[in-house]
Amino acid sequence: MPMQGEETITVEDAVQVLALVGDLSMGLPPDHSIRTARLAARLAQENGDAVDACSATRLVALLRWSGSTATASGFANLLGDDVAGRLAMVTRALPGNPNLTLPNVLPLAHTQCEVAGDIAVSLQLPPAVEESLRHLFGGARRGDMQDVLFAPNIPRSVFYVRLAGDLEMLAPAHGTGGALRLIGERAGVKYPVSLVQRLAPHAQAWLDELGEPTCAADYSGHDRLVALSIVADVIELKLPWLAGYSRRVAALARRSAGLAGMLALEERPLVRAALLHGIGRVTVPNPVWTRPGKLAPADWLKVRQVPFWTARAGAQLPAIGADAALGSLVYERLDGSGYYRKLRADRLGMQERLLATAAAWTALRAPRPWRAAHGEAAAATLLTAQAAAGRFDRHAVAAVIAAAQAARSPAPVRDALLSEREIEVLRHISLGETSREAARAMRISPASVHSHVETIFEKLRSRSRPAMTLKALARGLI
Repeated sequence: MPMQGEETITVEDAVQVLALVGDLSMGLPPDHSIRTARLAARLAQENGDAVDACSATRLVALLRWSGSTATASGFANLLGDDVAGRLAMVTRALPGNPNLTLPNVLPLAHTQCEVAGDIAVSLQLPPAVEESLRHLFGGARRGDMQDVLFAPNIPRSVFYVRLAGDLEMLAPAHGTGGALRLIGERAGVKYPVSLVQRLAPHAQAWLDELGEPTCAADYSGHDRLVALSIVADVIELKLPWLAGYSRRVAALARRSAGLAGMLALEERPLVRAALLHGIGRVTVPNPVWTRPGKLAPADWLKVRQVPFWTARAGAQLPAIGADAALGSLVYERLDGSGYYRKLRADRLGMQERLLATAAAWTALRAPRPWRAAHGEAAAATLLTAQAAAGRFDRHAVAAVIAAAQAARSPAPVRDALLSEREIEVLRHISLGETSREAARAMRISPASVHSHVETIFEKLRSRSRPAMTLKALARGLI
């Protein structure tokens, strides 16, 4: 249940947003998961499944790539470009890569399944959805990427979604006939031969006429409210050092709004925009975000597209339309030097000005791979100078600095499950620090950090750092 005062979104709308985030993270078209969900549901219906099973299949397909942000760093290390590389990999257009060995890929597949399953739990989706997501790319009980066909512990939805997803991804690149040929090569390995035979006669018609299946969005609890912050949390798994960034921007914007003289009515969309403004960030390959020194023009072009994709997400999903539109203005500047629209002061209201300032302050105060965090005085000096130069609004800068100073010493977080030392370790590790780096910062041994991490994994019932981070954010520990 969302906490009192927390911004919310319906379960169905959250699923839709997370589906789009997953698509963009994989380099796929922003409607890929929607189309796959319709195909998978059609396949379930054709195979005689009941409405509940069809609904579960649809949800599994929509959340298929929801854990992909959690493996972006790993695939960037393997492929060099986590976005284009994974797109080429799943569409079978990737040239031979010596890094794509089972020992390298399997842990990433398990992490992706774990995070997707945890997302289903957070959204309180039916157990069948969680179970399918945890098996979608192979189960931990076998030593490879494929599960025994029709094994009693593997939900049928897994095979529907695998098959529908492959058809939807391969058809644009290889044509429907070529896609069915490639699918046929995996029949009996990735999905049952009989299921491929059932799909083949309908493949072209279903691709041409992808209407909503009868089981769409009518499952129990689809209109229940959940915390909107889950979207921000999943997005920020892409870059470990970003964990909790949008939450901090939202909290600072909320505190600053009153000091800036804004009405309570104006505050809520500001907070929601802060939580959603990073959607477009998943379209940029991880190496761009971690590259030291000045970015090349090609890299800057990708970075400047971030707010464009955030705005496009809002245009595609009405439930977040206005919030994403506001969030897409976070990098605009009063003198027209921002991006991507290059708006000037006369087009930017107080909401936009305050959001931009809160995001800039929060970024300055946090470490990045290419620089250390700025101290409070240094950040205030930088923003004040930028306001004097006409880039930021003076009143917004004053309000943000005052709000940040008022919250300088937050009360320590206490948790019934974790000790204070474990919470401290968790905060370091969740931001991407190695055990050695965390040990140095905390002045303890790397072995002690490792021991604490193992205990945290056990207590939070997590097997990977991204899953641990997602649960820690939900508990307010980081």
